[in-house]
Amino acid sequence: MSDSEDMTEFASIVERIERGEVPIKNIERELICPICKELFTHPLILPCQHSVCHKCVRELLMQNHEDSFDAGSECSLPGSPRSRVPSPSMERLDRLVRSGGSRGSISSPGWRRGSVTPRVTTIPCPGCQHDIDLGERGISMLFRNFTLESIVERYRQAARAAVAIMCNICKPPQLQEATKSCMDCKASYCNECFKLHHPWGTPKAQHEYVGPTTNFRPKVLMCPEHEMEKVNMYCEVCRRPVCHLCKLGGSHANHKVTSMSSAYKILKEKLAKSIHYLISKEDQVRTQITELELLISQTEENGQLAERRANEHFERLFETLQERKSEMLRSIEQSRNRRLDQLKGQVEEYQGMLENSGLVGYAQEVLKETDQSCFVQTAKQLHVRIQKATESLRTFHPAADPCFDEFVLDTSREETLLKEMCFGGVPDPPLIDLSNSRVYNEALICWRLSDDHLPTDHHVVEYRRLGGPSQSPSQEDGEDSGVWRATDRVYGPSTVVSDLEPDSLYSFRVRSCRNSMFSPYSPEVTFHTPPAPAFGFLFSDKCGFSTERLILNKRRDTVESVAGMAFLLAAERVQTGSYIGLDYIIGDTGISQGRHYWAFKVEPYSYMVKVGVASDSKLLEWFHNPRDTSSPRYDHDSGHDSGSEDTCYELSQPFTLLTLGMGKLFIPKASSSSSVSTASAASGDPGNRMLPMPQRLGVCLDYDACRVYFYDADTMRCLYERQVDCSGTMYPAFGLMGSGKVQLEEFITAKRLTF
Repeated sequence: MSDSEDMTEFASIVERIERGEVPIKNIERELICPICKELFTHPLILPCQHSVCHKCVRELLMQNHEDSFDAGSECSLPGSPRSRVPSPSMERLDRLVRSGGSRGSISSPGWRRGSVTPRVTTIPCPGCQHDIDLGERGISMLFRNFTLESIVERYRQAARAAVAIMCNICKPPQLQEATKSCMDCKASYCNECFKLHHPWGTPKAQHEYVGPTTNFRPKVLMCPEHEMEKVNMYCEVCRRPVCHLCKLGGSHANHKVTSMSSAYKILKEKLAKSIHYLISKEDQVRTQITELELLISQTEENGQLAERRANEHFERLFETLQERKSEMLRSIEQSRNRRLDQLKGQVEEYQGMLENSGLVGYAQEVLKETDQSCFVQTAKQLHVRIQKATESLRTFHPAADPCFDEFVLDTSREETLLKEMCFGGVPDPPLIDLSNSRVYNEALICWRLSDDHLPTDHHVVEYRRLGGPSQSPSQEDGEDSGVWRATDRVYGPSTVVSDLEPDSLYSFRVRSCRNSMFSPYSPEVTFHTPPAPAFGFLFSDKCGFSTERLILNKRRDTVESVAGMAFLLAAERVQTGSYIGLDYIIGDTGISQGRHYWAFKVEPYSYMVKVGVASDSKLLEWFHNPRDTSSPRYDHDSGHDSGSEDTCYELSQPFTLLTLGMGKLFIPKASSSSSVSTASAASGDPGNRMLPMPQRLGVCLDYDACRVYFYDADTMRCLYERQVDCSGTMYPAFGLMGSGKVQLEEFITAKRLTF
């Protein structure tokens, strides 16, 4: 086919589409809302370009809003606790999101800045499952899909065929069929009513009218953000129409835009070409439909065959199990009958020993015999029996053992095999990645699959609470303790589990699913949640930060101490030794109430790192007080790695710190205000006060109780705690000497970095 013929056919297809010659009844599946499963009603275009009914978006947003209050939690940042806003009534919320269709968008004055607005404006798109952030204006920022509305209206008319649209002005019983619809009045008229309400020589005579319809759309699409401006450009980044104010100083100022006419021409040409391609491949599509129908038939047949074979295998298992059951029960019955016979015989024998019965009674009758020869003849055998009875009476032994321990059946191995019994295509169980999994108020659970695994459809994570120190016995016996709870389907290698109780032990497991077949569960792993909510902060480069010896990364979640020229110059002034003081850095957020927990990692090669808290009321005096950095007598830390300096706690110092270095953690000597986890550490022996440095260290500050705790963040074992002066705002504090590196945990920084 030549280019001219191809373009002619292309133009013909476009004309057919524009004339509406494409059968409208065949596109019903494209006109169904993915939420209500009915024909679209006032559809809105989401930022991901999927369309949803106005009422469905409203209900979904309202549902998420109510859930957010039910699952709301207090903010960890001090001085700004989150307050719970009362949930508006149904009538109030409906009034907030009522449509203002005359401007081409959904008007929602309640969603504007400064109004009583629900905190959550994020909803999941039912089409692509992505989270859609509607912003502070909510659904008022969404355009109505008038094109889709028109198509739905044409579909409704084609579906009801003979059902006519009636005049909106006529009164029963003289109700007439409408012949025209006025797009300005948004009403349908018969001929007489149209002439009556649109007389010649009046402005109404200039109204635009079309054939009878119930779909009234605005003549001009208005910008939902700038309600008095017409949209005249198209944003290629957000893929939506915008006005010139959006481009000049609005949210699309730095986006690439094009004129509406250019976007219309380009998009229409692309769509028409795509339709032309599909129509030209109609024979190929029909062939593939035939193949798919054949695959459907084969799937049905093969599924039934696999089901029959599986039933046969289970029937054979049932038969084998029934046979073994019968044999083993028969063995138990035979052993029981044999033992009963033996015990009953022994009972009869002992009953014969009773007076006037059995053996004793018979012997008493024999004693009455006066003929000596006859007596001797009978008494000899009788005496032997009497002796045996007497001997058995002295050494009593039951004739049979009533215990059936040898018949105890252990089916645990078989039960495990039956539970693990699966088809050949069942995926291998995943393994939870302990190195990347973290647990705070929420749990980040990561897992990995085998190297030769096939693609899986989804994963399911299950977790249960095993208990904790703060859990009462009544809670441990409750429904939440030990009961497995499952998350929603997860389509990636990790998920976040929310709403975990503090200071509790949780167990996690995961399994994969492929073709509706689940893998066995992964081995269970346990994590201990921190004793307090996670505290979010980054390193501050303002207060006392040394740019000469400390390097802070761009994310401000990692600080590194390096030796440079400043170190050499300071050492050159000292003739008897080279001493450099600690370089301090604090967090950018303070604590003024409550309990808070944060965790971090100290690199094993670090020479000396001190970690703890600092008071702002003493920081300014500390950093502005001049001291000779070449003399150790002006610093409470002499630079030695024994850790004993921490015991010399002075009220004038703003820091309460614990020392780590060279792969060790140094427990300070126990005092009246401190306690340690082991008796050996409390003894004061320096060797006993050195512990291996944990891979991750956690700090918990109880501001109200004026105590600070240091934890092994992996096991949540408290290593050391002591009293601290919380007279002012407290900040996470770190001190580094020599080479060293401290990195904050991802969960601690994630919230701040997102903000």
